[in-house]
Amino acid sequence: MRLHFSKVLSGVTLAAGIALSPFAVMASDGTLTIVTSFPSDLTKVFKTAFEQENPGVKLEILKKKTTAGIKYIQETQAKNQTDLFWASAPDAFEVLKDDGLLQKYESSVTGIPDKVGAFPINDPDGYYKGFAAAGYGIMWNTRYIQAKKLPAPEEWGDLRKPIYHGHVGMSAPSRSGTTHLTVETLLQGEGWNQGWGLMKEMAGNFKTVTERSFGVPDGVNSGNFGVGIVIDFFGLSSKGSGFPVDFRYPSMTTLVPANIGIVKNAPNAEAAGKFIDFLLSSSGQELLLDPKIRRLPVNPATYAKAPENFPNPFKDSSIGAAVKFDLAKSKDRYNLVNSLFDVMITYRLDDLREATKAIQEAEIVLAKAPNAEAQKLVDEARALVAALPIDEAKSMDADFASIFKKKRKKATDKVTGRQAEVEQEWDAFAVANYAKAIELAEEALSKL
Repeated sequence: MRLHFSKVLSGVTLAAGIALSPFAVMASDGTLTIVTSFPSDLTKVFKTAFEQENPGVKLEILKKKTTAGIKYIQETQAKNQTDLFWASAPDAFEVLKDDGLLQKYESSVTGIPDKVGAFPINDPDGYYKGFAAAGYGIMWNTRYIQAKKLPAPEEWGDLRKPIYHGHVGMSAPSRSGTTHLTVETLLQGEGWNQGWGLMKEMAGNFKTVTERSFGVPDGVNSGNFGVGIVIDFFGLSSKGSGFPVDFRYPSMTTLVPANIGIVKNAPNAEAAGKFIDFLLSSSGQELLLDPKIRRLPVNPATYAKAPENFPNPFKDSSIGAAVKFDLAKSKDRYNLVNSLFDVMITYRLDDLREATKAIQEAEIVLAKAPNAEAQKLVDEARALVAALPIDEAKSMDADFASIFKKKRKKATDKVTGRQAEVEQEWDAFAVANYAKAIELAEEALSKL
């Protein structure tokens, strides 16, 4: 049974002299339902703390990937039972906002700046709030790289080097909102052609594309692979929990807020607002420093209690300074970019890896025995791998981008209509290019 939470404390409660947090919600029985992509290590900490401050209120956590969470809220709005959407990717909130599926909330909490880095912490229109900051980078297992004699990576470009072949993991952006932001950061920071070229060169060294974003830190923590492309808190929390890992922000990264918003027609909108205030309060912000969470607070005062060497974007302006992230661009081509990544990388990883390996082997020999004819063949092979079926202008064509509505959870899943036709064209393009690249690289080797 759902309960409306009154703004006014009952006279009986006051007479009883019960001491309440300023963010407490009075209820004899109630459920606050939150759809979130966050891992249980985070949600359990906040659930426990909030319920302790709010006797009688129970948080119901519905764990869903960001894209699945959006779809769930869209499909259940007619009989909505969700109070809050809680996730990292701001472009996901923009999708819900544009669909009219969020409602405004003005928090009473003070001390939160307008921006973190160059990015607004809160939605300027008031539909969602940032409660933590997040950047994107590289984590690695220190024991693994020592055993494999690998250098610690510093920049994205390091991960395209032959020495990392078979040692890198990443999740697919279609399955992770935070991974989507990582891909968009590269596309916006490096440019469409150069960004995809770098992404495919790195992907050619992948051991795996994981089904879920947390599969990457799990793989690095366990030593299943040595290096992972992750959102910062995966690396920082793994390190804080005692795993033999480290994390670095490349210079080409962005810093954006992780967010929370009240769903339109939320059954318990008032209690939902109280939960947002709790996240932004001093006690809520300090919970972000928990070793299992390790997210960047949006209240600068909280960093006084952070562990030594913990990143502080309010003092270190280099974090996220290289990319002024365009949220509208990311949102407008969200599904298109995800589909293009899956077609070129996720579902053709074996082909891409083989082509990358063939090029790397030819280049290693060329470095020892230069040959102009062979070099030309290798250059052609690299260009084929980097080639794209569409340019950036096409990616920003609203009519074209709108056809990408269905995401495939695996390669065998079917899409229909115009999306299926385009993806088939892209797939044929990628397969032919990767095969030809292998042929050219092998031809180059034969001349050495």
